[in-house]
Amino acid sequence: MKKYTLLLLMVLPAVLQAQTKSKIYDLLVGTYTTGKSQGIYVYRFDTETGKATYLNKVTGVNNPSYITVSTNRKFVYSVNEVGVERTGSVSSFSFQPKSGELKLLNKQPSNGAGPCYILADKANKNVFVANYAGGSLSVLPIKADGTLGEPSQTIQDEGSSVDKDRQDKPHVHTAALSPDEQFLFYTDLGTDKLNVCAYDPLAVKPLAPATTPFVMVKPGNGPRHIAIAPNKKFLYLIQEMGAAVTVYKYKSGKLNNIQTVSLVADGFNGKVGAADIHTSPDGKFLYSTNRGDANEIEVFAISPTDGKLTFVERTSSLGKTPRNFVIDPSGNFLLVANQNSDDIYIFRINKKTGKLTYTNEKLEVGNPSCLKFAAVE
Repeated sequence: MKKYTLLLLMVLPAVLQAQTKSKIYDLLVGTYTTGKSQGIYVYRFDTETGKATYLNKVTGVNNPSYITVSTNRKFVYSVNEVGVERTGSVSSFSFQPKSGELKLLNKQPSNGAGPCYILADKANKNVFVANYAGGSLSVLPIKADGTLGEPSQTIQDEGSSVDKDRQDKPHVHTAALSPDEQFLFYTDLGTDKLNVCAYDPLAVKPLAPATTPFVMVKPGNGPRHIAIAPNKKFLYLIQEMGAAVTVYKYKSGKLNNIQTVSLVADGFNGKVGAADIHTSPDGKFLYSTNRGDANEIEVFAISPTDGKLTFVERTSSLGKTPRNFVIDPSGNFLLVANQNSDDIYIFRINKKTGKLTYTNEKLEVGNPSCLKFAAVE
């Protein structure tokens, strides 16, 4: 009897932990403040019902178009996306998940114009900022109190590509860390490059060119955002101007191109503007958004053996300009931010087929451009 009692005492904590795994999250919404929006908004989201309830907002922050949440959920960082000529900035905020309260801590220059993307590493040592208009990538140290220091490193890209209207100079668009955080990838829409850097968070200059410092995409395709498969073996790159996704086999900082698929339907002749890309938490499906005249979400099945994509369906985003979307941590729902129709639509995900069904739930938010989840507990 004692033997079974001991076994129960050993197993029970793990069972209780699994049963109490968070089902309630904060949904943080970054926006452009040039229209109806006043800043960053926080909603309470239930991953069982798919319902979101307004909690809080922080105002007085200029164009927090992209945000990131620290792994300890104590801090939020946003870009301040301004201008094509003048340097933008980056803001840090304290964050209280239970109340959704955000308070501005400090601001630092991004060392480039038009910062459009920000990423924090898991160790809370640095944030990485993509300066789109300035064509550069900056690293800013995170201090112990969550504030940001001045940029410790800025990599200025050089070059151009075939589209003289949009690719006359570099346009750095995103940054993504490898699963082990030993490498950082960043895209340059203006030069058609996916750049690869080795990352040492403790170095004075944390980034250095990898052994293979970049891979090229088809000229004129304009690489934008990145998703890395949960199994850590594949990297998916969405290309804004070419409206395509390229699949790379990934290992130790090296990328091998194995497939490229188009996002547009046969016979489609309208404007395109591929935007965001994410995999489902279980790694079975890949989702992307296409703006322009399409305004849709595409769904692909991911092969469990070679990571290649097979088309499943495309569905309307129900609004205009689906710039960004997020899949909740349970994998039950996909929320898409339609920047130019001031709304966020909530879709239920069929985990067997990957297909989307509108839940009749939506949020009205001015110019939403970034969605992030943070566990409440």
